[in-house]
Amino acid sequence: MVNVPKTRRTFCKKCGKHQPHKVTQYKKGKDSLYAQGKRRYDRKQSGYGGQTKPIFRKKAKTTKKIVLRLECVEPNCRSKRMLAIKRCKHFELGGDKKRKVHNLWWKVQSFL
Repeated sequence: MVNVPKTRRTFCKKCGKHQPHKVTQYKKGKDSLYAQGKRRYDRKQSGYGGQTKPIFRKKAKTTKKIVLRLECVEPNCRSKRMLAIKRCKHFELGGDKKRKVHNLWWKVQSFL
């Protein structure tokens, strides 16, 4: 499981120095109904004749690559950039930090 903090201090191209950035997960936008390929596909599909184009059914990957969207928090800048990280099944943004089990055990023993 990957846990990423909601803010990250990293280089901003516009400011030219390291600045704090707000981190969010990139999401694909809604597909346009008026893109050339979609119009062509809809035209071909209309009328009689069933499915005209092949439907892909041999998916190989079980995960997607996580893409982070970094936004500079500087009020005059607000520039955004993408940062791809590796594949993972579980992704968490700003979750609780993992604590070392060894340290917790000593705290429990001292409490008893």
